[in-house]
Amino acid sequence: MASAHSGHGRACPATGGPATRPAFRRVAGTVPTAASLLSALLSALLFVLLGLPGTPEAFAASAVPHTSGAQGISGALDASGAGTGVSGALGVPGGSGDGVTGASAVTPPGRVVIIGVPGLEWSDLDRERTPNLWRLAGEGGSASMSTRAVPPPERGITCPAAGWLTVSAGQRAGAPGTGCEPPRAPEATPGGGASVPGWDELTAFNATTSYRPVLGQLGGLAAEAGLKVAAVGPGAALAAADKSGKIGKYAASVEELGDLSPYGLIVVEADDLARAWTGDALAADDVLATMTIQARREAVARADRVVGTVLDRLPPSLADGTTPASPTASTAPETTAPETPAPAPASETTAPGTRAPETTTPETTAPGATTPEATPSEGTVPGTAAPGTGTTVLVAGLADTSVAPHLHVAIARGPSPGGETYPRGYLTAASTRQDGLVTNTDLTATAIGLLGLQSPNGVVGRAWQGGGASEEPVAATVEKLADDDLASQVLREVRGPFFAVFVAVQILFYLLAAVAIRRGWGGSRALTAIQVVAVVSGAIAVSTFLAQLIPWWSLPAPMVWVIVTILGFACAVAGVALSGPWRAHPLGPLTVVAAITSVALLADVMTGSALQVNAVTGYEPVTGGRFYGFSNIAFAVYAAGTILALAGIAQWLISGGRRTLALAVCAAYGGLAVFADGWPAWGADFGGVPAFLVGVAILMILVSGGRVSPMRLILVGLAGSLLIGAIAVADWMRPADQRTHLGAFVQQVLDGEAWTVVGRKFGAMIGVTVGNWSLSLLTLVALAFLFLVLDRPSRWGASALGRAYTLAPALRAGLIGALACSLIGFLMNDSGIAIPAMALTVAVPLTLAACVRAVRLSPPTTPGRSSVPAASTAPPSP
Repeated sequence: MASAHSGHGRACPATGGPATRPAFRRVAGTVPTAASLLSALLSALLFVLLGLPGTPEAFAASAVPHTSGAQGISGALDASGAGTGVSGALGVPGGSGDGVTGASAVTPPGRVVIIGVPGLEWSDLDRERTPNLWRLAGEGGSASMSTRAVPPPERGITCPAAGWLTVSAGQRAGAPGTGCEPPRAPEATPGGGASVPGWDELTAFNATTSYRPVLGQLGGLAAEAGLKVAAVGPGAALAAADKSGKIGKYAASVEELGDLSPYGLIVVEADDLARAWTGDALAADDVLATMTIQARREAVARADRVVGTVLDRLPPSLADGTTPASPTASTAPETTAPETPAPAPASETTAPGTRAPETTTPETTAPGATTPEATPSEGTVPGTAAPGTGTTVLVAGLADTSVAPHLHVAIARGPSPGGETYPRGYLTAASTRQDGLVTNTDLTATAIGLLGLQSPNGVVGRAWQGGGASEEPVAATVEKLADDDLASQVLREVRGPFFAVFVAVQILFYLLAAVAIRRGWGGSRALTAIQVVAVVSGAIAVSTFLAQLIPWWSLPAPMVWVIVTILGFACAVAGVALSGPWRAHPLGPLTVVAAITSVALLADVMTGSALQVNAVTGYEPVTGGRFYGFSNIAFAVYAAGTILALAGIAQWLISGGRRTLALAVCAAYGGLAVFADGWPAWGADFGGVPAFLVGVAILMILVSGGRVSPMRLILVGLAGSLLIGAIAVADWMRPADQRTHLGAFVQQVLDGEAWTVVGRKFGAMIGVTVGNWSLSLLTLVALAFLFLVLDRPSRWGASALGRAYTLAPALRAGLIGALACSLIGFLMNDSGIAIPAMALTVAVPLTLAACVRAVRLSPPTTPGRSSVPAASTAPPSP
């Protein structure tokens, strides 16, 4: 654990106490006319049949082309609709960025101030060292931010330049080179503006990436809408530049910028952490250095003073972000104090170098409250702002300043895009559906929304939203968000060793079980032990998710504790499976473990997927591949568990002469399970639905006594494709800012970008399969054990699998269905070999347990030893 807590205060920055459970929680979740009308009709029918929210009038209205000419979202395909790929491997290039800016029909914009502090993490914040950041966290919403961009070759980090360019484009972007070179100083142009050097090179480089970001989206939209744009610092210039690389106003420091009142968009760089990390060196190898704790604290303190300077210089009537902007408002004095003084009474005049008067502190201000000077606009409710008014301050730790990626700081204070003030508490976004978690592409969408503009096609994020007011102290919020990053860092350390141990133990167990079954070594005692271990092994997969109920990452020696926690849950599940009256039946333990697996993951995905966040077999927010719904590994475990559980239940019902009821149960729960896998509000899994539906269909066909023919499989596969297509179209019919990756894919089909998605998925699938040799080996060993050991005659006579089929014919249907589902899932998802590997981790051990029980219940079929020939009864020869 030393490595996880070393560096710069990984454990509880505010209190130094033990970290707690992450704060991530689930939140409530223009197109061509012919396609629009057809899709609207299909979606309306689906919504009516399934009882989904929405009205036919709404669908009909959405089918009419918008007069603004917006073409919808064509961002990258990912689980969140934020352009970050599926399970960390699938990401889709954005559109051309030719969407409409909406400048002709926008409300008067508010002022947006983006303060980028590359490398800033929640563990850096401290009440004494960073008073300005601490104050902002107490006055607005806070979240951990996943800062994924185009990384340098062979490195999984986001460099500062890439972070700024991602803000510019609203899509993952990067810069050429093998290291994290600092952004170059802009070249001055007449009138106080500047141009970014090498902009054409940056544009050309990003055009070759798979995300194809359109640089200059943010600055270009603001400029086209008639807003003045200002940038402070080279990095900020990258974010604020328009599509030609020009910035209307550039300054090297906030003081040099002067009066802030004329500007609608102000982007400020506080690059102290980035400069301390690289040491102002351009050599690529220099970025591998690690800052000392003291150097990091000093750099953070300097960055905090930059934040304080910006806040000091905001016009007094706009400092709280709840009143309209005044073009003629006077600014605070030019000079700033290095430290933040105590708030002055409202009746006193603000002294030079101090902040605008305040009457509240972060610890006592009620969420949404305003200061005495901040009188709400007429017709507004106190604590809210009229749309397009006031100043919103957005603070973001845009990039990494370490050799490993981290979650970073995100703070929003002032009016939100919806008009209400960001309440004190956690931020969220439709891209993550998790309280306390947003992405860097969401920052771009937030700024565009605050300016009263419409996001173009290439901006794939969703605006930051308040996740609800919170009464907890700032220290508690900071601690929880720092713990989110701690969990991600510990996960990165233990995931590799865990899978190495996991694969090695599974293979060793298969070898020992093969010897016991084929050779009969150990007798009946060995069979009993094998059955118990097999049931525990079959419960390991779901236990990797249940382990998230305990904060093992915050304990000493997390690698030991994650194994102990997972084994503890697996033994508990196995105890239930082996203790009830069902334990006597060959499929009893199998059915219980499989049912717990299915129900647990179904409940998790319906309530926010919290068990998958930072699980060793789930997804990690720092990677930004997926934030909600079923990850590919979770899908494999869920599908295998569901099909096997239904097989066990069907066998029980059929044994009682209720085959029709068995088929009805399989159809009802199997249909619900498949629907939950694909529905955008729950599983949001595109590639899993056809595979899952085929697996359930094979189970039902075999249980009914029918035969599985190629034509039937084709028809079922077509039905699965139509089902997920209908779900995707229904998702596409929703407003663009509410779509998931399913709806985004429909837009990509309309935009002619579908083959890019398919090609990227296929490439990722091949890469994972070839690169992950351990899971490939586990898959081969599991299949060999199933067909070369269990399905062959053994020391105990007939094959163990054959005996299990005789006593429980539904096992054959379930096993074939699970194997078919995993094979199709392997071909249709970008996680490749991981899907059959994890499905077999559930299916093969549970099948082994059923086979052992069948062997013990069946009489031996091995021929006995030949007897000695009987003596002749003929009279002896004379």
